Amino acid sequence: MIGTSALFRMNHRDRLKTLLVERSLELGDFILAGGQRSSYYVDARRTTMSAEGQFLLGHVGLHEIRSGGLDPNRLGGLTMGADPIAYAIAHRSWIEGEPIDAFSVRKAPKEHGSRNRVEGGLVSGARVLVVEDTLTTGGSTLSAIDALEESGCEIAGVLTLVDREAGGRARIEERGYTLHPLFTASELLEAARLREAR
Repeated sequence: MIGTSALFRMNHRDRLKTLLVERSLELGDFILAGGQRSSYYVDARRTTMSAEGQFLLGHVGLHEIRSGGLDPNRLGGLTMGADPIAYAIAHRSWIEGEPIDAFSVRKAPKEHGSRNRVEGGLVSGARVLVVEDTLTTGGSTLSAIDALEESGCEIAGVLTLVDREAGGRARIEERGYTLHPLFTASELLEAARLREAR
């Protein structure tokens, strides 16, 4: 029998999947950032920047962190895809009484002021969870990891909202890190297929 807490979280996950299918998944002919052709596109920000998406991401993302035994004290990734996910989870972690602060990794260091590439008060030695919205080849994620390693951080793992199952996992695991996808592209495409069949 499923306990109330588990059922509550399961419903949050199911609703987040539905929201991704409704708002973020597009079927058609697309050229991805890496130049690959695809029959679908996931614009995760249509979900992650929505009010409901923020609420759901906080619950589902924090549950994945806790159940996966990741135990980071900071989380974030390459701006801007990672930002709303990291902020939603940070907000939820405060509500639940075990705060995990967020940070943001710039694509290049800013050219004035502190010239930081990592923003948000990240300290050397922090145990960080790298966040991604949609993982394809893993290039953006590895760029963020490089910046964080240069800052002296310990990488706890990688959390992605959607794994497109296009080689990114293998590249991350080759570097010695674990990937924790909240959803795979296969799951979203199957949910879309079932939705169309109704």
